Amino acid sequence: MAEPRIAVAVVTMGNRPAEVDALLESVAKQDVAPDRIVVVGNGCPLPEFAERLALPGEFTPIELDENLGCPGGRNVAIERLREFGDVDVVVELDDDGLLIDADVLRGVRDLFAADDHLGIVGFRIADEHGETQQRHVPRIGKSDPLRGGYVTGFLGGGHALRMAMLAETGDWPAAFFFAHEETDLAWRAADAGWRILYAPELLLQHPKTSPARHAIYYRVTARNRVWLTRRRLPLPLIPVHLGLWILLTLARTRSAGGLRAWFGGFLEGLRESAGERRPMRWRTVWRLCRLGRPPVI
Repeated sequence: MAEPRIAVAVVTMGNRPAEVDALLESVAKQDVAPDRIVVVGNGCPLPEFAERLALPGEFTPIELDENLGCPGGRNVAIERLREFGDVDVVVELDDDGLLIDADVLRGVRDLFAADDHLGIVGFRIADEHGETQQRHVPRIGKSDPLRGGYVTGFLGGGHALRMAMLAETGDWPAAFFFAHEETDLAWRAADAGWRILYAPELLLQHPKTSPARHAIYYRVTARNRVWLTRRRLPLPLIPVHLGLWILLTLARTRSAGGLRAWFGGFLEGLRESAGERRPMRWRTVWRLCRLGRPPVI
């Protein structure tokens, strides 16, 4: 099989220039150079990365006038790569991540070259001490973060997407802005017959953080969860999924203010348009169940 041409895309938020420099330096040290690097300034100006770091491949900086959120910024990078027309796989990395090993892009290339039906590869996320939080393992329960295999989802911080898959499934759900956009894309990919692989040997180092650090976390998490189910689940599964999610939220959330924001977002998700409705087929539901994560959890 022909080796796929690889691009790296990074969306920056403007408040981590040192981390972005370190990330791009780690990209420059890869033993397989990317063919293109796209860096999107999400409502912020970009420093002259290419001049300082002597980056491999063609470097394309893009500055946006407004912050489109993670999925919106990634869509801008993907659309620019489509205009170039010479990239098969895009590796998307958080702007405060770091590629510790020099063979990550080589691993991505080899995995996609070996399987024409592979649509998504998820990286292992670990902090500076080598610890992977359980929420970063794309399986239910306490699963070994070093056990790879086919799964039902992936982490947004570090992953690779086949451009042909995106042409079939559509891009990121930009309206989500933040939270659950990975699940929306993963469910569409699975429904179209693409495989999702968790490859723990592909490591992205990322600071240990809590998603609740974002002021909008509780609201958009609830809103987007409702949107996700309205967009992608067969009708009988929607109340099951949302009912379980409400119970889990009540059991896990200790902040009264967080709960108020969460239920406000939940109602917002019910009232506002969720966008296109393209529910997965029942055979996809069964496939996700066989992979260990029914789409009601």
